[in-house]
Amino acid sequence: MNTVEIMAPAGSWESLIAALKAGANSVYFGIGKLDMRALTSTAFTIENLQEVAELVHQYRAKAYLTLNAVIFNAEIPEVHKTVAAAQKAGIDGIIASDLAVITAARNSGIPIHLSTQANITNIEAVQFYSSFADVMVLARELTLDQIREIRRQVDERNIRGPSGKPVRLEAFVHGAVCMAYSGKCYLSLHLMGSSANRGACLQSCRRTYILKDRETEQEIEVDNGYLMSAADLKTIGFVDQIIEAGIEVLKIEGRARSAEYVDTVVRCYREAVDAVFDGTYSRERIADWDRRLAAVFNRGFWDGHYLGQKMAVWADSYGSKSEWTKEFVGTCVNYYPRAQVAEIELRTGHIAQGNTILISGPTTGVVYLEANEIRVNDIMVPEARKGEICTLSCQERVREGDKVYLWKTRNS
Repeated sequence: MNTVEIMAPAGSWESLIAALKAGANSVYFGIGKLDMRALTSTAFTIENLQEVAELVHQYRAKAYLTLNAVIFNAEIPEVHKTVAAAQKAGIDGIIASDLAVITAARNSGIPIHLSTQANITNIEAVQFYSSFADVMVLARELTLDQIREIRRQVDERNIRGPSGKPVRLEAFVHGAVCMAYSGKCYLSLHLMGSSANRGACLQSCRRTYILKDRETEQEIEVDNGYLMSAADLKTIGFVDQIIEAGIEVLKIEGRARSAEYVDTVVRCYREAVDAVFDGTYSRERIADWDRRLAAVFNRGFWDGHYLGQKMAVWADSYGSKSEWTKEFVGTCVNYYPRAQVAEIELRTGHIAQGNTILISGPTTGVVYLEANEIRVNDIMVPEARKGEICTLSCQERVREGDKVYLWKTRNS
């Protein structure tokens, strides 16, 4: 029976809807400065917690709030305020590692997910934290053999969480990887005065660096230049082994990434997990998922430490290696549901027959369509240009104000 949970990132309303439509079983998001993605994940607030929870529950999914930053004494009242609001809103769980948050969540009755910052690498840590949490994210540095042994001992000891149910193990399966152990990085703080452990990482590790000998003034530039920027984790080629090892929650990283990234990654892993259980998981399907995952933001890929690799694979360029990109061309001004037609005002560029169009909005999520029939003033045209209003066939509902992009290769 397929009980594996796919947990998706949500850094915006567009990403939240995209994750739910793509088949995520749960989403995680943050609010305010107590979130490890406080700089980039700013769409949600304490005031709209209930709105988020109700929307997620409409899709029969779970909503998890991340309160995983380091907490100082003066912030404890804010912790209690946020946890109380989460409890009132019907949030399904809180992701945390700081004991101030863990204590507040436990006292409020909200289930706890132990964050990767808790650095769980052994069975004794699982045993200890089982007094607080039903779900625990294992450290990213573990191999599948180490995970398998932890799972075996959890079952052997019959370790159960506060709910009385056996502890569930969670692991990251896709997305950015920090060069620091379990994400405990001080580089951004030391170099730029902005702490990663306080949700304000400025990605100092993603830059190029030159080593310099102070005595001789001799400089050395590392071959690939990006000696601290790890490539992205991708496990879709052995996700069956991750499930077999005892991982029950597959976590996707990416609250700072776009809605189309969330849409694609969640869809691929949803299909992969389902394929594992229905017997259709194959090399051919893995090749298709690899192709689709490479089309959205990535810094290149590696397997992480799961298969025994000790050293990370470093990125060889800055930013995304995807050959695909989106170009803003206009906004949706109307949608006719009976005719299944989207009306688009072109504000820049043009749309030509055969183009792939991406439409994104806070209620729509992500919709792709092919511009096979373009009409301007109800006349079929080969292309529509800046300043014109055109219509395109669009089977999925889009909404006024949604942004419209060309989805194209970088060299086209």
